Amino acid sequence: MPKLIGWFEAVVLGLVQGLTEFLPISSSAHIRVVSALFGWTDPGAAFTAVIQIGTEAAVVIYFRKEIWEIISTWVRSLWTPDLRSHHAARMGWYIIVGTLPIVVLGLLFKDSIETVFRDLRLIATTLIVFAVILWFADRTARNKLTLQRHLSFPHALIYGFAQSLALIPGVSRSGGTVSAGLLLDYRREEAAKYSFLLAIPAVLGAGVLELFKIGEADSPDWGPTILATVISFVVGYAAVAWFLKYISTHRFTGFVIYRIILGLVIIALVSTGVLDPMS
Repeated sequence: MPKLIGWFEAVVLGLVQGLTEFLPISSSAHIRVVSALFGWTDPGAAFTAVIQIGTEAAVVIYFRKEIWEIISTWVRSLWTPDLRSHHAARMGWYIIVGTLPIVVLGLLFKDSIETVFRDLRLIATTLIVFAVILWFADRTARNKLTLQRHLSFPHALIYGFAQSLALIPGVSRSGGTVSAGLLLDYRREEAAKYSFLLAIPAVLGAGVLELFKIGEADSPDWGPTILATVISFVVGYAAVAWFLKYISTHRFTGFVIYRIILGLVIIALVSTGVLDPMS
């Protein structure tokens, strides 16, 4: 029998996914933690990956002009040499190169992603550790480089490896990649923008692959999964617009504090037996 993810759970988890996907606080960690706090069965990695399609669809629509320019220019550059130096064509290659680490590591650690990586103790630890990394990156960044002028293949690979860390819930895809961008001295909004663009092929690819598991044994039903995905799309579109505006004038201090508090609360709840770390 599939896991019992009901309609109410789907609404809550869809809201959580939409609100947290683009913030550096880890949406997958929040899906896992919220389910545990309410006493719901862990919806699993497949459910999490599929409802992320909704938030990535929001990114695609929000950045539709930039994405179309990247795809069209990159394709035309394959047979038009003069276009190969165009920033949009180069961005296409940077996204491809930056996606490789998470594809390779995702395949290598597939079993761990679905089991041990979902341990609440590990999630709490990564929330705290990567909060400190984000704080350090934010405080030391010179906040001056732009994607169009400074992004390179080495930088794309660094971003890519940072993104692959998000295979562990609690790291945060945006948190890891934005931290990498800040450490490389990119502007906050530039680092976030590339983070969002870089996530599109990885998240959509993972979501499509996991679609085949929905409705199977130990997986949620189609109805609640679709509802959660639609809700995550609507909420996610508003969240990405707010986040990009917010970080243009604010540091990440609030997110750092939130991550540390959440991590400590999870550790306390697990240590006192309120939460089962693997339930």
